Amino acid sequence: MSKLFHSACKAARSLIASSSAPAPRAASSLLADGRNAALATLANLGRNSTLPAAYAHHLHTNASSHGYAWIAAIPAAAYMLQDQDVHAAEMERTFIAIKPDGVQRGLISEIVSRFERKGYKLVAIKLVVPSKQFAEKHYHDLKERPFFSGLCDFLSSGPVLAMVWEGEGVIKYGRKLIGATDPSKSEPGTIRGDLAVVVGRNIIHGSDGPETAKDEIALWFQPKELVSYTSNEEKWIYGVN
Repeated sequence: MSKLFHSACKAARSLIASSSAPAPRAASSLLADGRNAALATLANLGRNSTLPAAYAHHLHTNASSHGYAWIAAIPAAAYMLQDQDVHAAEMERTFIAIKPDGVQRGLISEIVSRFERKGYKLVAIKLVVPSKQFAEKHYHDLKERPFFSGLCDFLSSGPVLAMVWEGEGVIKYGRKLIGATDPSKSEPGTIRGDLAVVVGRNIIHGSDGPETAKDEIALWFQPKELVSYTSNEEKWIYGVN
């Protein structure tokens, strides 16, 4: 869509910028290109959106003064939906789990509130006691490490609050909110930096990348457990109108 948008706008700007009448052949070719771009835009995006007021006024005024009234038909969708597409493309999901120590210490509301205050959206949550076999699947990438068995024993030792959070940059920034694996190396203000002391009891887990997030969400949740919805706060967080 953005290519189509840029094509249409480039043609429109070229026409508007031409204050003197071009040679007949050049004018005909430019007009045809512009019309085609506008018609393609209309066909793909429809006629229901409107351009931002300032841009629309500028476009209508200049288009009319140069005899290119058809340019006004280029819909707002080419301008507005471009940003919405970028917004949608940047939305992602990550898996976050409050480990047994975080649950037992009563830190659920504290941790959840930090993600909420940041502006991320909770789309799945459940309290489970995973089996050791399940924990081994979760930590499968660490199975060659000497602490693997103990890590799995701990994850399966009590309730775990499994969650999926959604938002722009939530995977990378979610890790920043959590802090370094070793709480003693975590910055103040992070979850581990503020609430944990030693590596073996670092209270929370977060996916470390897009592929890991995808795999962990699929491991802990069934597709029907994931909810898709628009939060009333999103327009204040992302500026989507």
